[in-house]
Amino acid sequence: MDSNALRTVLVPLALAQFICSFAGSNMNVMINDIGRDLDTTVQGVQLAITIFLLVMAALMIPGGKLTDRYGRKRCLTAGLAIYGVGAVLSAFAPGLPVLILGNSILEGVGTALLIPPVYILATMLFTGVTARARAFGAINGMAGIGAATGPLIGGLITTALSWRVAFLFQALVVVVILVLSRRYVRDPRPPDPTRPFDVRGAVLSSTGLVLIVSGVLAADDNLWLMAGLIVAGVFTLVWFFHSVRAKERAGVEPLLSTALFRSRTSNLGLVTQNLQWLVLMGVSFVVSAYLQVVRGYNAIETGLILTAATAGVLLASLSAERLARRHAQRSLVLTGFAVTVTGIALFLALLAFSPQVWTFLPGLFLIGLGIGAMLTPSVNVVQSSFPDALQGEISGLSRSVSNLGSSLGAAIAGTILVAGITRTPERAYALAMVVLALVALGGMVVASFLPRTTTSAAR
Repeated sequence: MDSNALRTVLVPLALAQFICSFAGSNMNVMINDIGRDLDTTVQGVQLAITIFLLVMAALMIPGGKLTDRYGRKRCLTAGLAIYGVGAVLSAFAPGLPVLILGNSILEGVGTALLIPPVYILATMLFTGVTARARAFGAINGMAGIGAATGPLIGGLITTALSWRVAFLFQALVVVVILVLSRRYVRDPRPPDPTRPFDVRGAVLSSTGLVLIVSGVLAADDNLWLMAGLIVAGVFTLVWFFHSVRAKERAGVEPLLSTALFRSRTSNLGLVTQNLQWLVLMGVSFVVSAYLQVVRGYNAIETGLILTAATAGVLLASLSAERLARRHAQRSLVLTGFAVTVTGIALFLALLAFSPQVWTFLPGLFLIGLGIGAMLTPSVNVVQSSFPDALQGEISGLSRSVSNLGSSLGAAIAGTILVAGITRTPERAYALAMVVLALVALGGMVVASFLPRTTTSAAR
């Protein structure tokens, strides 16, 4: 494909990532409106959000594996169709059960099917670190924008029209993506219907991830329950990896090849991906809660302030290709974590200096700039470590690791805010930001072990 055709392919792929990230954050500002309309509690709506996270995280690895058997474009199309049906069903939901079916189940399944093909196609169509940096920069930029603007766009639509229209907006974007992908996206490698699918492995991996994410989400309610669920999840995943080893010794293709974990570079990249999304979603949660609970800002005002972070993510993502040409991937990830830590420190310092709204903006912009600068190289490092034959598996694993980071970020931040550790509730927000800064410092340590130069795996 020529360069113009490749740029055209990026449009539906980036939009697909945008709408999934948007869906993951926009419901946070609709909780009260949905609760009143559907005659349910805030906890009921939060349950729908939680189930969405569980379904998406649990099915991402099997979703990536299915692309080898049925094809990348076919899985992308199927995922978009299921997601669109779920969005329409949610828009017309008469009660909470239908909302859970539409938003939590169908949109969750659709996301798990459509996201792995986005990254697989980008890896297979764009060759070389610089070209992939351009592709992943566009895709990850839209991911960050979707997550950051979800509360703003959702708040605007909910306030001006209805929360139901926000779901119709998602369905409309899905239709646009379907039309564009049908016209421009081509699968560079035909599917292999003879490829086996490890059902047992899918059940074990999904169950393990569900238990771990459930434990993380239970952190602010019951620490014993959290510990029990996480231990059970770890035990199930150990069982899963034992099953994988047994299948490989028997010459049977498992759900996830152990070859994925033999690359030290990829393993380090996966850890940085997890920590990046942990910090991004943790900061978004803490700042959103502070602005609404302590400052009393509404959803629109909160979303407008958070656009400072969105601007940082967008600026860094647009510069991804140029940065990849001039700097090593390791340097970009290290610098990204350093800028993020600086942004958090500046945010806290200016907030202590003055209560004015402007004091939020410089720190949030730097946080967004830092996160945006390292999202692309981390994905690039991981995806480029493997040949095309393993792209389905590594894409599913990579997205699961990132989603787990998002869940951890919200859960850790939420636990600190409600645990009563500080003398005053307001100080809990500052403590949560300090903890997230420490996590980012840990990310710098991990990134320092990445190789100074990275090369793409053999095709």
